[in-house]
Amino acid sequence: MSGLIGKKVGMTSIFDENGKNMPCTVIEAGPCVVTQVRTEEVDGYSALQLGFDDKAEKRANKAQSGHFKKAGTSPKKKVVEFQDFEGEFKLGDTLGVDLFEEGEFVDVVGTSKGKGFQGVVKRHGFAGVGQATHGQHNRLRAPGSIGAASYPARVFKGMKMAGRMGGDQVTVQNLRVLKIVPEKNLIVVKGCVPGHKNAYVTIQK
Repeated sequence: MSGLIGKKVGMTSIFDENGKNMPCTVIEAGPCVVTQVRTEEVDGYSALQLGFDDKAEKRANKAQSGHFKKAGTSPKKKVVEFQDFEGEFKLGDTLGVDLFEEGEFVDVVGTSKGKGFQGVVKRHGFAGVGQATHGQHNRLRAPGSIGAASYPARVFKGMKMAGRMGGDQVTVQNLRVLKIVPEKNLIVVKGCVPGHKNAYVTIQK
């Protein structure tokens, strides 16, 4: 599984060759530096650890500074491991958007926007009472009954209730690469990807 770490720039829309307006997301992908190479002999699996987005030397502790110094690079804000990376790379190599091609399909992994504590209508799509009859006036968005009776005398696990919403890892699969801008390290994919602007994402193929 090859891939890159990127940062979501934002959304826009572009026209294809048929004049159709397509929504798309712009991602700043790379350049990513190989900060560690994991091998079957030493680690039991093969993977590449990539680092993205420089951070100040004073923001890194000694363990991090030593780790990045071994790769001959400055400390990075985001480090992600990609297992079974295609191709041969060594410590300190730099990877860019030329890893991808226009027209191919990629998966994008990110963290969805946090919504805070939300009720059942927003969180689970409950319909609510809808100002029904029988004198109901303050039960519009209430969850309703959550259990049966003296048997089972408990609430089943996984009951859909109000709670904290968002802030989850989300993978969006099969997004088509519409455009690549190598000089600015930008990749444009069709559709939307999880997260707020400037959120870190990983692009996998």
